Amino acid sequence: MARIAPLAPPYEADVEQALRKGMPPGVTEEPLALFRLLQRHPELASRMRVLGAGLLAHGELPALDREIVIARVTARCGCRYEWGVHAAVFAPMVGLTPERLEATVTGDSGHPAWSERHRALIAAVDELHDTATVSDAAWAALAAHYPASQLLEFLVLAGWYRTIAYVADGVGLDEEPWAAPYPGG
Repeated sequence: MARIAPLAPPYEADVEQALRKGMPPGVTEEPLALFRLLQRHPELASRMRVLGAGLLAHGELPALDREIVIARVTARCGCRYEWGVHAAVFAPMVGLTPERLEATVTGDSGHPAWSERHRALIAAVDELHDTATVSDAAWAALAAHYPASQLLEFLVLAGWYRTIAYVADGVGLDEEPWAAPYPGG
């Protein structure tokens, strides 16, 4: 059970409206537990929604690369909640295969599922996770595949999903019942 419980229906009208903004148009399912949790602080939730939605819908990184970064960051943080949501919803949409998804949890940058470009992403995520920086060698490997704008976006994306992992793991957010199962249990 979460240390701070996500809001539960029935919602006040302004809360319902705010929650629906975070969900894709036409979705009738209950808003994500993360969104319902953040809505306990509406001002914070509204500010977070702008950056989160911008990274998902308006980023310059290729969608597959974005999801590899998100899966690896959340896996390295042990954030089953966010890893499972993205594995269930976004991974199939962008062609992130089950083998590659599992490799975000159990493999390293040398896993045979990864292309050279994706190896550079995984290695850079791992360095950021371990050291909060990227070595010159890892940066050069990324820069061989991405322009400056995408390199900046990569850093923000990785940091953003580490923040999301802190929130979800910090409160002990239960996994969504429909989320993809986390490899290894």
